[in-house]
Order: sequence, then structure tokens, then C-alpha cells
Amino acid sequence: MRYRTAAHTRYTIFYHFVFLPKYRRKVLAAPEVDKELKETIRKMAPFHEWVIEELETDRDHIHLFLSAPPRYSPSKIVKLIKTWTEKKLFEKYPKKVKQYLWGERFWCRGFYASTVSDRTTKDEIKRYIREQKEHWKQIGLFNQ
Repeated sequence: MRYRTAAHTRYTIFYHFVFLPKYRRKVLAAPEVDKELKETIRKMAPFHEWVIEELETDRDHIHLFLSAPPRYSPSKIVKLIKTWTEKKLFEKYPKKVKQYLWGERFWCRGFYASTVSDRTTKDEIKRYIREQKEHWKQIGLFNQ
């Protein structure tokens, strides 16, 4: 893996995040919501000096694999993404979002985070995220 640099810092930090809409509702199945969510995250990345390696959604969750400077903790990254995307989605698609959700929150409180190590390579995580939708189609689960 190549190093990234910041002021007085050299790092190789990759995170794999998974987070869910509130109540695990399938709001991300709506194409316009899915598209806006991805665009918003991609627009945020350069501002925070994040490099998105992979980003994919399924109907009820999102996988995000990125590199971030060490000044960002995993919880800070997720908080920034959830706060900004929630605001944008409720502003742009209030009726669509409220078909699936009630209240003022889009995201569940928790999240999953892991780092890439020698045991789990960057390419393995990227492949897993890319093939996520195909995996469930082949199994035939959740096809309703």
C-alpha cells in the first residue's frame, strides 16, 4: 500500500465502514436517494482529504471503504457523513424519505468499522463491496 502525506505526517490508514438507515428501512432502494447519497459523500471527500476507494449501497445499508488522514477518528468520519447526508436527503427528497422513515433521523446510531490489515487486504474488501448486490441476487434472499 502506498503512503499518503499530510503536514508532517505520513500514513496508510484505510477504513471499511457499514452503516444503516434507521430501523433498517430499505430507503436506499429508491434510485434518487441512492444517487444523492453517493454524490454527497463523494463531494465531501476532497474537502476532508479522504480518498474513497469503494462506495456501494444496498437497499438497507451502505459500504464505504476509504483512506483518511490520522486527524479523523472512525467515529468522526461517520458522524460527518451521517450528519451531512441526512441533512441533504431530508432537504432534497423529504416525501420519498418519509415514505420509509418517520421522525427526524435518517441513520441508525451505530456503525461497523474495520481497518485493513495483512489478513484482510484492500482488494478483498473492494471486491466484497463491489459484488455485494450480485451476491444477494444469486442467493435469492430479500427478493421481494
